[in-house]
Amino acid sequence: MTDHTDNHEVSEQESMMDALNSVQEIHIGDTVQGEILKIQDNKQAIVGIIGGGVEGVIPNNELSAAPFEDVTEIVNVGDVVDLVVIKEIKDKENGSYLLSKRRIDAKKVWEKIQTDYENGTIIEAPVKEVVKGGLVVDAGVRGFVPASMVDVHFVDDFSSYKGQTLAFKIMEIEPSENRLILSHKAVLQAENEIKKKEVMKNLTEGETVKGKVARLTNFGAFIDLGGVDGLVHISQLSYEHVKNPADVLSVGEEVDVKILSVNEEEGRISLSIKDTLPGPWDNIEERAAVGSVLDGTVKRLTSFGAFVEVFPGVEGLVHISQISHNHIATPHEVLSEGQEIKVKVLDVNPTDQRLSLSIKALEEKPFQEAKEETTDYQMPESDTGFTLGDILGDQLSDITSDVEDTKEEK
Repeated sequence: MTDHTDNHEVSEQESMMDALNSVQEIHIGDTVQGEILKIQDNKQAIVGIIGGGVEGVIPNNELSAAPFEDVTEIVNVGDVVDLVVIKEIKDKENGSYLLSKRRIDAKKVWEKIQTDYENGTIIEAPVKEVVKGGLVVDAGVRGFVPASMVDVHFVDDFSSYKGQTLAFKIMEIEPSENRLILSHKAVLQAENEIKKKEVMKNLTEGETVKGKVARLTNFGAFIDLGGVDGLVHISQLSYEHVKNPADVLSVGEEVDVKILSVNEEEGRISLSIKDTLPGPWDNIEERAAVGSVLDGTVKRLTSFGAFVEVFPGVEGLVHISQISHNHIATPHEVLSEGQEIKVKVLDVNPTDQRLSLSIKALEEKPFQEAKEETTDYQMPESDTGFTLGDILGDQLSDITSDVEDTKEEK
């Protein structure tokens, strides 16, 4: 009997020693597991540290990074949670250690964000606040979106973003400083690039498509073709000279454009509005019939005559001999560039896109017209499209007539 009692006491002592030996040492910064034993006054939770043989306390501000009204929204009695030891408590009435669930949760979040950052993973998070300089989002930890990284276009008022859950690319991460910089713009740009490539594959050079004016610049207009922008250079806006694209187009306007070229590698699309419009020389024989009188503008003066625009993109030549009944040495004597005049159509050549015009034909002929000797003429530029006969005009006839008269006299 005595032996049995002694053996029992020894067994209890061994059990106590085993229990003591099994109690882990707890240090500041350790991650431990704790069972929620009690919730006090909705302000803190009393925890039994598993394997520690002691109790600790989680104060209200260390329960969660997210705002809450009731502790039971975060933990309940009986829950087993991961905690980090913040410090040892001298007054051990409510436990021996101060613990934090918020910090261990944040650590896990930072670890996941770090992984997402390294893998280039796009995350989603709700916008909690609109602050000066950008947006504050809840990504499990506080994230910041600078104003320049919110959208692909300039945004004046960010208030509409509040409450929205958006996709973000992680641009910068520094857990030790609680710094998380996010970009929604980068996500949109990536999506636009994918969409752009798909749209460009379906564009064919030479075809005419519809688009909307997206932006106007001093050198042309960018047209949205449904996910990709193409450029209409200012020279391709109209057959008329355009000083400012805003004079002929407005943002949001729907237009027909012809695709001039598609460069998928560089992501460039060249477009033309001009090529979708009727050509300036279309039906010219009807619009500028021989004998008709038209209003025109002097565009260029040369030594042999004046080029006059009678329709947008349509110029005709008034030979020097057709400017005045009086002899003039140069067109500059009676005409100036930009001058508005009336002209009579002498000849129409739609194939060569040539018009022969006259100012003189609309003026009353003087009673006596002195016959003038021919003067020296400079040959016109080679690209005018006019023949020597066109350039010399009546004066060539005068020379021929004089030669015939001389022959008869002989």
